[in-house]
Amino acid sequence: MEGYKREFIKFLESAGVLKFGDFTAKSGRKIPYFINAGDIKTGEQIMKLGEFYARAYLEHIGRKETVLFGPAYKGIPIVVSAAAALSREGLSLPFVFNRKEAKDHGEGGVLVGYKPQPGEEIVITEDVITAGTAIRESMEILSGLSGVKVAACLIMVDRCEKGKTEKSAMREINEEFGFPVYAVANVYDIIEYLEEDPKNAENVERIKKYLEVNGAKL
Repeated sequence: MEGYKREFIKFLESAGVLKFGDFTAKSGRKIPYFINAGDIKTGEQIMKLGEFYARAYLEHIGRKETVLFGPAYKGIPIVVSAAAALSREGLSLPFVFNRKEAKDHGEGGVLVGYKPQPGEEIVITEDVITAGTAIRESMEILSGLSGVKVAACLIMVDRCEKGKTEKSAMREINEEFGFPVYAVANVYDIIEYLEEDPKNAENVERIKKYLEVNGAKL
């Protein structure tokens, strides 16, 4: 496992973003671990998270100029921190996020920040993908923008779970919408990290058993 992935997973654990126990995902599945960007609570933590997103952006997308989109609510601090981190790397990108409910006064609408223009490409910054539900919700919003194309999606962790079929949710998103989803790390990186310490044996076993049932087969 690459060093930066180990650093990233260690960061998620120390910040309380990566938790172990019994949880329910947005998809409705009962899961033995949970990744919650909402547990980022300090300026230092959100700055660090943005740096990991910036690294993933530069690794997979390069220095291409796009518009960053952060879905409400957790995607909002992510998109701001990612944009700031990329700016420190010399790539200043505009960003936009949405409201949960349309504003009926002032400028109105559901989008806040930069207004994407025809011909521009968007990169979605999301926290995780389980069954792809959140991405589809974002696409409902972005599909209303004339002449704008979604080029990619960046997430913290690929849970490597099946979506609506036996295929991974990330693969289904790619086939359905035509853009790739890139993750800083995936659940198998997390397992490898946990296996380095014997005290994590129970959590490792629970995650492996969960993936036997819900893990993507394709």
